[in-house]
Amino acid sequence: MTPPTAKHRRRDERHGAAAAALAPALAALLASGAPAKAEAPADVDFTKLSLEELMDVEVTSVSKRRQRVADAAAAIFVIGQEDIRRSGATNVPELLRMVPGVEVARIDASKWAVSIRGFNARFATKLLVLVDGRSVYNPLFSGVYWNAQDVVLEDVERIEVIRGPGATMWGANAVNGVINIITKSAKDTQGTLLSAGGGTGEYGFGTARFGGKAGDKLAYRGYLKSFTVGDSPVASGDDGADATHQLRSGFRIDAEPSARDVFTLSGDVYKQDYGSTLPRPLLTSPYLAVLDDRGRSGGGNILGRWGRQFSETSALTLQAYYDRFKIEEQGLGMTIDVADVEAQHEFEAFSRNHVVWGFGYRYTRTAFDDNLFAHTTSNHRKDSILNAFVQDEIALIEDELRFTIGSKVEHNTSTGVEVQPSARLLWTPTPTQSVWGAVSRAVHVPSIGEEEAQIRVGVIPPGIPPNATGLPLEIVFTGKPDIVAEDLLAFELGYRAQPLRSLTFDIAGFYNIYDDLRTVADGTPFLALSPVPRVVVPAELNADGSAETYGIEVAADWEVFRWWRLKAAYNYFHDNLDVAAVGHGMNPMHQASLRSLIDLGHGWEFDLWPRYVDNLTDQNIESYVSLDARLGWRPTNAIEFSLVGQNLLDSRRKETVPELLPLTATQVERAAYGKLTLRF
Repeated sequence: MTPPTAKHRRRDERHGAAAAALAPALAALLASGAPAKAEAPADVDFTKLSLEELMDVEVTSVSKRRQRVADAAAAIFVIGQEDIRRSGATNVPELLRMVPGVEVARIDASKWAVSIRGFNARFATKLLVLVDGRSVYNPLFSGVYWNAQDVVLEDVERIEVIRGPGATMWGANAVNGVINIITKSAKDTQGTLLSAGGGTGEYGFGTARFGGKAGDKLAYRGYLKSFTVGDSPVASGDDGADATHQLRSGFRIDAEPSARDVFTLSGDVYKQDYGSTLPRPLLTSPYLAVLDDRGRSGGGNILGRWGRQFSETSALTLQAYYDRFKIEEQGLGMTIDVADVEAQHEFEAFSRNHVVWGFGYRYTRTAFDDNLFAHTTSNHRKDSILNAFVQDEIALIEDELRFTIGSKVEHNTSTGVEVQPSARLLWTPTPTQSVWGAVSRAVHVPSIGEEEAQIRVGVIPPGIPPNATGLPLEIVFTGKPDIVAEDLLAFELGYRAQPLRSLTFDIAGFYNIYDDLRTVADGTPFLALSPVPRVVVPAELNADGSAETYGIEVAADWEVFRWWRLKAAYNYFHDNLDVAAVGHGMNPMHQASLRSLIDLGHGWEFDLWPRYVDNLTDQNIESYVSLDARLGWRPTNAIEFSLVGQNLLDSRRKETVPELLPLTATQVERAAYGKLTLRF
């Protein structure tokens, strides 16, 4: 337990850091001036669209081209800017709680477990996350380091969430879903924005963003963002050591040099420090130490995209990006460099065929600094992926029946050639109804950790059952160099309808069959003499698991009155998963969400967001009901003030347990904050 004097000193330091979090944003605003007069916000208010308008909203993540939601033969959910603004959420994982079929659990103040349709974990291996088309997938342990992913929420145009395989277009690891965070064009973020606030959970946060133009054909913006989150409680109620602070800046330039050409250049840099409480297994007495660890991460990226419209039915897009990610955590150091190039062409082959095809190459270089606690077989590694894809959308009956077939073929360093096809059928019998079905194959390619990692996950002291050796018993997670890819065959069926003028709903069902899932089994023990005599028991990773999962996801939107709207979501999930399989017991069977959005008049808004999440019996995590509330006031388009209460029904709760890397999960507690946003 932390001594009282140390705890008080830590809290004083956190409150000082809160003020520091706001200072860079304020300074940037004063230094920047207003490069251009603020324009009226270009946000689409998704909360006020009718079904016809919602179905006309264009998305790009399903087919890698613009298409209406109504024409997407997939389970897709769009989080718009108004959804973001009125949610009260301050980060992307919190926003994703409103999407049916998405599992979100906070591990501690900076770490999250996010997945779609099962296998939830900090390093969820079957989910692909993109920011403006740039993959943020991490090749070391798979999944996403969510603490390293942040955006200016006011600059997000929409977040497209595909539940179900997206591998035909996006490739390996888009197994159970794709999340694509799409930011606004620079021409839609003109003028200056200042947003700042703070409270009991997030002690301080601030954003300064400014946008301008250079002539009629080029627009730009730059931003600076910072936040500080305080320590969360552990099971005893005492403060943990998971406080985090991040500073991030970036830019975006959008140009239209001609009527046929569009060019985008964007980039970000950031640095973050964050805490964790670690149960560290030791080879000597007392064989376990609980340490307060400070981690650091940082990096940057730059992306360029050029598009040319040859005709109304033909367009070409070229994209390239470079991303560097560096992290030091739990005594481990890792640097990952990724270079990616991609070309895509879409055209109408015949009057009823719309074809999208393309190819790409990705090069990844990883450097890993290990220690006695964890290490990899090779400290330096180079991986590459070469891919090509094609998809043909065929109008079997004009405006009524569409059939889409396609496949992606990849060659990767680990498993060689992988083929990931899909077939989709969309039937729209009336303008207010659509039925769709899909069959898809997707794979998860082994990560570096799955192939090469050796991690000490536990030590059983001498004389403690089941250790009867007289020596420490060291349990070591051990990767498998020649492990094969995990395989999914997915069946989906969906229905969208507007039974009433004021009511819309969307329902999707799925049945997934997995093969070659990861399992862990005890290997042959052996005696090791250095650095101390001990018996080593390998916990060996294998690919001999199988599973079946199925579920239903429902989303509904009801305009009760012109000033009151309800947006509901529910999902049921069930798995028949081997107990030995990695990811067993990490997913709630039932989840429900209900958002109430009320316009009180004169610029006042009152929003409530209750949620229910079922228990995780195998992890001893109880079910919970959470409630967020927001009171907002917009006297003009240039000024907005909001008060937000989060997790109001519980003083604190635990949402999940970490996997693989030893880590003590902290608890989510009741919190409140205030926020002021200015545009000019």
